Amino acid sequence: MNIPISKINFTEEDYTYIRKPLDNGWIVQGKFVQEFEEKWSEFTSSENSVAVSSCTTALHLSLSALNIGPGDEVIVPSFTWIATANAVEALNAKPVFCDIDLTTYNIDPDKIEELVNSNTKCIIPVHLFGLAADIEKIITIAEKYNLAVVEDAACGFGSKYKGKHVGNFGICGCFSFHPRKALTTGEGGMITTSSKSLSEKLRSMRDHGAAVSDLQRHLGSKPYLLSEFPYMGYNYRMTDIQAALGCSQMNRKDEILRIRKLWAERYNEAFEEIDWLVKPFMHPDYIHGYQAYVCLFRPEEITENNVEKIHTMRNFFMEYLSNKGISTRPGTHAVHIQKYYSGKYKITPADYLNSYIADRCTIAFPLYTSMTEEEFGYIVSSIRSYELP
Repeated sequence: MNIPISKINFTEEDYTYIRKPLDNGWIVQGKFVQEFEEKWSEFTSSENSVAVSSCTTALHLSLSALNIGPGDEVIVPSFTWIATANAVEALNAKPVFCDIDLTTYNIDPDKIEELVNSNTKCIIPVHLFGLAADIEKIITIAEKYNLAVVEDAACGFGSKYKGKHVGNFGICGCFSFHPRKALTTGEGGMITTSSKSLSEKLRSMRDHGAAVSDLQRHLGSKPYLLSEFPYMGYNYRMTDIQAALGCSQMNRKDEILRIRKLWAERYNEAFEEIDWLVKPFMHPDYIHGYQAYVCLFRPEEITENNVEKIHTMRNFFMEYLSNKGISTRPGTHAVHIQKYYSGKYKITPADYLNSYIADRCTIAFPLYTSMTEEEFGYIVSSIRSYELP
């Protein structure tokens, strides 16, 4: 048996939707992008949604629109996909790492305030693996110091905190539609914001800084005249082909989330007796979107002194599953130990110990909507039969 970590499940409706922009001949940013934005706003209860080419460009564009630049500092979790920090670095600002709460894998709000100084301009909490960060505490700190909050909600499709969808707490929320995500457009992203003026600026800046889009100009009375460019911008546009796929998948969004939650609950039940796997955090205030099902491999209490031993044991376990045809992955990586950041900022792994432990000891199991009972049963039986060395 060969079971991937993730699998895209396309339907006939997806193929039908994708053909629509191909048939009408308008394949760049157009009416399907607008439809996708409207559907996303309705689903997340966001006032404005702006489609872009990826979550990375969503983060970069949001920070750029907020005038983050040289000399500014932005607080980011040290356990996240590297794009969170890269978006800051790309603007010649400084990413300031903050350790995580090992229970949730999200930024530890109790460690944020000590990092704030006169150069701090923004906090980027990440809603990792589909679990919302402790966003109320973060917003309270941000308001105290007049800081912007840009939510990295790359994994946040369907994730809520106290009934409110992520992406609606900060000035911006940034989502991903990468193929590993529950809802995908291949590559693609979305920015949500309650600010009408900011959304208009983002729409302009995603399109080279143009005052009107190509489609607006094309449909206008004088399509032969070029736009004005009030902002310095980028080409961060989503195509109508991608957006058409997004529109189709949004039509079955509830079913996608229902099935992922079902498999996650089945994993929770199956792992109840496996005390060396710490299951995902659960709490009544949080609705987990389960972009990934990630556990902590913890055969014994993990400390700075034994983390490498546990890491080796985890890798033996992952190799065992791989030999059985079951794909796994680490949850994600600790950005502060990546060569670029550790070298530039002179950081050691133990400087953010929880993030380092998460990097070395987490494991993500297969999760996708088309997973079968046979596949799930095989995964569980293989894990249950594993004997720790």
